[in-house]
Amino acid sequence: MKSGPRGVAIALVVAVAILAAGRAGFGSLAAQDDAVRALNQAIDIHVHSDPDNVPRSLDGLDVAKLAQSKGMRGIVLKNHYDPTAGLAFLARKEAPGLEVFGGIDLNLTVGGMNPVAVEHMTQVAGGWGRFVWMSTFDAENQVRYSKEKRPFVSVARNGTLLPATRDVIAVISRHRLVLATGHVSAPEALMLLREGRQQGVTHMVVTHAMNAPIQMDVSQMREAAALGAFIEFAGASTASADAGPRLERYAQAIRALGPQFTILSSDLGQKGNPLPPDGLAAFVAVLRSKGFTEQELDRMTKQNPAMLLGLP
Repeated sequence: MKSGPRGVAIALVVAVAILAAGRAGFGSLAAQDDAVRALNQAIDIHVHSDPDNVPRSLDGLDVAKLAQSKGMRGIVLKNHYDPTAGLAFLARKEAPGLEVFGGIDLNLTVGGMNPVAVEHMTQVAGGWGRFVWMSTFDAENQVRYSKEKRPFVSVARNGTLLPATRDVIAVISRHRLVLATGHVSAPEALMLLREGRQQGVTHMVVTHAMNAPIQMDVSQMREAAALGAFIEFAGASTASADAGPRLERYAQAIRALGPQFTILSSDLGQKGNPLPPDGLAAFVAVLRSKGFTEQELDRMTKQNPAMLLGLP
């Protein structure tokens, strides 16, 4: 390099560029380290996968192997219309050591509020059917919210739970399953949780409580927590148009509620969205940037989901 003022200036520019590149690299490595830590021993209770009737990014076996490769402890495979206990059984063979669970979503395809279908799920090989979601896309609350005119599944009538709903909760209690509230209304969800508590259900969660069409407020979430339920917050895509304000609302609600009552999930697997482990790590990163500590984040992604699933 030439000496003199011009040579000094060039050297300075090169040095600054190298320093900037180094900082960018360190930042990238730090972000990668944060993602690794976020996923290590994490459990995602809301993962969608193929086979399904809508496009998914991965099948249940591949998403299990991906979660295992990321150091996760477990996943719950969800399908709106088909039980996933059998898929969980197969996924465990493909990803040894990963805790994979399935469940049943009480939509019309399984007979709606059907205690026989829930009982059958508990008998599927392996016994990995653990979740019972109350109706989601076929829930009366969802159909009315979407202004659709089609058959739906009811959990209550005139402010009282239907006998079939109580029968389903009895099966959940007997087999120590997880009662998940699905897409029912906030008042209906609280009715379900009260009945669950009365019947001795020990594992309950409010499905993505702040999402439409549930839209629980903090007061209702506190009541649900007092009844023994965890409150699920699903990160979905942190790059979506509504992500900024949506995740800020989540953060405020979690602060008001308390991480001890909260579970973070991805609710991912849709084609075109981030893969579930990556989406969960991004959700954790957003909450970390909003001041949540590593201990609080671990509580919401590792300890609380394990308690919900009855794991040590």
